[in-house]
Amino acid sequence: MEAVPRSAPASTGGSGRRACGAWGGGVWQPRPRPSPVRSGRGLPPLRLLPLRAARRAPPAPAMADSPGPAGGGRPRCPRAAPAVEPVLFLGTVALALQAPLCTQYLWDRLGAELGYNGSAASGAPGCGNASGAGDPRQQEVETLASHWNLYINLAGFFVGLFSVTLFGPWSDSVGRRPTLILPAVGMALQAAIYLLVMYLRLPVGYFLLGRILCGLMGDYNLILASCFAYVADISDQRSRTFRVAILEACLGMAGMLASIIGGQWRKAQGYINPFWLVFAVSLATALYAALCLQESVKERKPAKLFTLSHYVSVYRLYVAPGYQRSRQKLALYSLTFFLIVTIHFGARDIFVLYELSSPLCWGSDLIGYGSAASYLTYLSSLAGLRALQLCLEDTWVAELGLLSNISGLVVISLASTTLLMFTGYGILFLSMAATPVIRAKLSKLVDEKDQGALFASVACVEGLCSLVATGVFNSLYPASLHFMKGFPFLFGAIILLVPAALVGWIEISDTTPEYGHFTDAS
Repeated sequence: MEAVPRSAPASTGGSGRRACGAWGGGVWQPRPRPSPVRSGRGLPPLRLLPLRAARRAPPAPAMADSPGPAGGGRPRCPRAAPAVEPVLFLGTVALALQAPLCTQYLWDRLGAELGYNGSAASGAPGCGNASGAGDPRQQEVETLASHWNLYINLAGFFVGLFSVTLFGPWSDSVGRRPTLILPAVGMALQAAIYLLVMYLRLPVGYFLLGRILCGLMGDYNLILASCFAYVADISDQRSRTFRVAILEACLGMAGMLASIIGGQWRKAQGYINPFWLVFAVSLATALYAALCLQESVKERKPAKLFTLSHYVSVYRLYVAPGYQRSRQKLALYSLTFFLIVTIHFGARDIFVLYELSSPLCWGSDLIGYGSAASYLTYLSSLAGLRALQLCLEDTWVAELGLLSNISGLVVISLASTTLLMFTGYGILFLSMAATPVIRAKLSKLVDEKDQGALFASVACVEGLCSLVATGVFNSLYPASLHFMKGFPFLFGAIILLVPAALVGWIEISDTTPEYGHFTDAS
């Protein structure tokens, strides 16, 4: 009889507490308790409670959303936004310190073996004993140093030409950070081998071993390509140009700083201590990329490294079906980029040899200032580019940059005094304005999904530029010593007339159909 009063509240919707069940056929059927979050009506405090709690909750760690196993566990530097510029800056410092020091060491080492005491060893304003343009021992040292530069650079660049195009497309799947760490470790390994050669007085042929190992791990070209790809990943169309300009500025500042420090330091303490700095900076580059850099590729997936598909992806960029005019412009701009960068690399390879010998006879301090002046063109070209864009189209800014490059090389080819040599460096102030314009035009010719393949192809072109420039200029320089010492620079100025003509022709041919289009429409 007591079941009736218990069932009354259950069957009514009075003001009392809601029933938790019902009677059905004399059997108590429990009713599931409704979820307050799911119902929502009439419960505003319950709906607001999660929001208030979320507002009071501490913010999530800045690195928690970075891809990785188990969301972390690896120590990271606190960062508000990813910045790849320090990687490029440190890598360029290591390269700019090492390259001229290696050439000077080859000069001193080979000259000592031949009994020649030239300017690189003594550091004096003169060219040592029996100096002169016709000194057979000086010419022999120049020839040997130039040939060893050729062998070392060919060994590294030939291997790097294939490794960069292998690692570049691979980074589209696995991420950019591995392709930033590997070449930095390779540069540190190369510096360690160079130090062993200097400490133990090993044959200079061991320089080949260090160069090949560095090339197998991507070399500096892979750092350059991965940094540009990293910026493309994290930037939008409007901010990408400015981020690329910052990377270009890092090249100039790092090269200028390293050149000044390297020349003065070598003059004061020799070669070993500066190469220890190269080793330390290379390790710092790898550690920064490993510990302090976020991953820019959002959707990573495992991918095989040793496969021909990476090379095929770069090849298809130029042969895939599409607009014929776009493919033609892509090929022509790539040819223009190849010629400009080849002349730039080739002239830079022989600057030190040209300055060490008669009639300039520079010491290590002046060589450092000269290298700093050559790297200063990155900053002056970017400033000039930004100013000239206010009144000129990008194409004509590139033409002015090529004119500056041609004029500077002609003056340097005739330089017989220090003042004239630095005048040539000054005329080159706008010489690097053409390459950013061409990079931008190449980027506009492909879709957003093909930007990774484009950066890989540009890295391939840059590797090929280094290969050709090293072979041509280091062979041309000793061959032209008997009739015109500065002929390689004059040769480069003549070659630059070709990209100047190509850039102008493409711009003029692009404007011609537009007038025809409006004429037909009228």
